[in-house]
Amino acid sequence: MVAAVPIADGDRCPCRSRLTFGECCGPYLAGGTPPTAVALMRSRFTAYALRDADHLLRTWHASTRPEALELDDDVAWVGLQIVDSAGGRENDGTGTVHFRASYRTPTDRSVMQEVSTFVKLAGAWFYVAGNVR
Repeated sequence: MVAAVPIADGDRCPCRSRLTFGECCGPYLAGGTPPTAVALMRSRFTAYALRDADHLLRTWHASTRPEALELDDDVAWVGLQIVDSAGGRENDGTGTVHFRASYRTPTDRSVMQEVSTFVKLAGAWFYVAGNVR
């Protein structure tokens, strides 16, 4: 099991929102409910960056969620760019978020690009699936 990466509320949020962790993704990783699909996407990126598998599984729709999640200790997620989104606002029931996530490994630096689909159930957003580009 990969150990979680510690972060203080006053540190810059890993999702690169220009807010602190405590102002941005911290409350969601602590169990709060993101109000939009973009906020959930940012919190999920932050969870990957901090190796918080619990948040990832908790926010993954039951129809597509794996039983367990193995996070690779050699992958460091270092940057997130939200390219576009459709729907996914507070009063919507579905949404998509197109993003680019930068990462590095011991031998490489790269970018993963995906359009993720989200659904809102009982007031909470869930990640359903992603189309990697």
